[in-house]
Formats: sequence, C-alpha cells, structure tokens
Amino acid sequence: MRTENFDFTLPEKLIAQYPCDPRDHSRMMVVDRLTQTIECTHFFNLPRYMSDEDTLVINNSKVIPARLIGTKSSGGTIEILLLSRHNGIAASQESWEVLLRPAKRVKIGTEVTFSDMSTARVLDRLSDKKWLIHFTTPAGFNRFLDTCGRAPLPPYIKRRKQSERSLDDIIRYQTTYASVPGSVAAPTAGLHFSGSVLDKIKAQHTDIVTITLHVGYGTFLPITHDVIEEHTMEKEHFEVSRKAADALNRAKSLTAVGTTATRVLESLGHADGGIQPQTGHTQLYIYPGYRFKRVDRLLTNFHLPRSSLFLLVCAFAGRELMMKAYKRAIKEEFRFYSYGDCMLII
Repeated sequence: MRTENFDFTLPEKLIAQYPCDPRDHSRMMVVDRLTQTIECTHFFNLPRYMSDEDTLVINNSKVIPARLIGTKSSGGTIEILLLSRHNGIAASQESWEVLLRPAKRVKIGTEVTFSDMSTARVLDRLSDKKWLIHFTTPAGFNRFLDTCGRAPLPPYIKRRKQSERSLDDIIRYQTTYASVPGSVAAPTAGLHFSGSVLDKIKAQHTDIVTITLHVGYGTFLPITHDVIEEHTMEKEHFEVSRKAADALNRAKSLTAVGTTATRVLESLGHADGGIQPQTGHTQLYIYPGYRFKRVDRLLTNFHLPRSSLFLLVCAFAGRELMMKAYKRAIKEEFRFYSYGDCMLII
C-alpha cells in the first residue's frame, strides 16, 4: 500500500499548542464502526460509553524530562533529546543514546555544559540521527533531570529554546496516573483523564487494568517510505504484571487507552490462549490488513498524516471511515495531535 493514501491536509491552526484546561473538557468524537456514524461530545462524558462489562486498559508509563538545552564550548546552543540508556559500557557511567539539534557541527569529543554546571561529552555517532553521550552530573543524574530537564514535546508543539523550562508542560505532558518513569513521549490518549472521570468509571464497576509501555520518540514520526510495508517500528519496552494478566483474562471487552496500550495487548499472543505476566519489547507494526485479536474499542488522539499511529486507527476502523471522521474533525475545528482532542472508536 502507498503511504500517500494515508495523507491529509491539516490547517496549522488546528495543531494544539497547549492542553485543554481542565484536561477532561477536551472534545471527544465517538465513531461507531457498526453503524458508520459519528457523534461529537466532550471527554468528561466518557463514563456514559462504558459499562460493567467493559475493561479499560491504561498505560502508566511516566514521561521523563528528556529534553535538555546546553551550551557547546564554542558558545552555541544545542538541544539534546534522551532516547534510551546505553548498555554498551560500564553501568557506573550515565550514558544515553540521544538526538541532537543542530547536529551539523557536532563531532566526537564535543563538550556541552548545562545551567547547573553538569556536563556531557559526545562519545560516538551511532547512526545518521543518533549519538552516544556521557553525562557528568555532580548532584546525580535524576537530580540533574529534575533541575534542567524539559518536557520532551514533539516538534509541532513550539517552545523557544531560550525560554525558561515550563513546569506547566512537565505537569500536563503527563497522565494523572503515570507512575513508572521511562517514556520520552507521552501516551497522549491518557492525557484527558481526570481523577473525577476515573472515579465515575470505577463507580459504575468498569474494570481498569494498568499495563506499562515506555513510549519512544519514533512513535510519533511520519513514515518516510513510499510503501507502508517498508516501515519498521523501533523497539519499545513493556511490562504486564500478574494482576494485570489475570484481569485481562477475565475481561469481556477491552477498551485500549491509546495506541501504546493497543500495541501491548496485541503483542500478547493469540486471543485463544491465556495472557501470562511478562516483560519484554514490542516492535509490532499495525497497518490496514491487520486482524485485531484482543482490542475491542479504542480511545485515541487525532494523529499525524502518514504516521504509524494513523495507520493503526485506519486498520482498526477502516480507512474510509477514518478519512470521513478526520474530514469532519477538521471542518468542526477539533484540536489535533498530542495536546489535542480525542476519538473513541467503538
């Protein structure tokens, strides 16, 4: 299939730059696959669409403040995005695979200084985009991130490098139930949940199951290949506890909160077999033609054209219905992407 068949034009004004306040007042589009109908409401009405036969599956991964702004010895400003801890050297050293911007004049040995006097040194170039950096942080790496780290917002959310780090973004680019640090991008479908909405869902005896998938930055990037089958997903770490596995095995109908929860559930083996507690990595790439084994309903944000996330929702609901829904969302000026509104596909 051609990637161009999953393209659409989005007015820039619809790309949300800031989250809805309060978070559960985001708009929500409800798409019914059986009737092929579309309804528009608000997220705080989500409990109306849940019952005691539903199980809501959420991703509790916590976003780390993975975006860093430093100064090279030449005086130039450089942006560092942490991707993953590097396992190839001694455990006592805090080294990370990172993206750098701008990277044109970076070379092995380049030194970077941060506002708390921590430093970083470029050790190696791992690929066209990835670099290996070693950090020296006198107060400890976690304290360094708490002091200097910024929310790793995707590039379509504009923030000035020279501005002070935003504590609002650090708080709001995070689900209310995040508890396991490890993501460098938010599981954005969960950003809409407030304590009030979760309490209402629990009160009507809808089960809520917690799993973990640490979201990588590549999840949100557009597909660059002309043919979608040529795209490869990057590995992402997930965990399913014994408690979660038992609850999933009892579930009658699974509603996945986000594409991250969806990819974990669909990576857990054939639906005829019981789910076992497990820790591992998934590279599952879901695009039209994929047959879903576990997920019955999906809550998700509005995604980038030509992205693996948009392909996933097209696989779940059908390309024609999704194109119809996105066309209406644009016409009615829904807010798009990470800080935007959401869609419930039933």
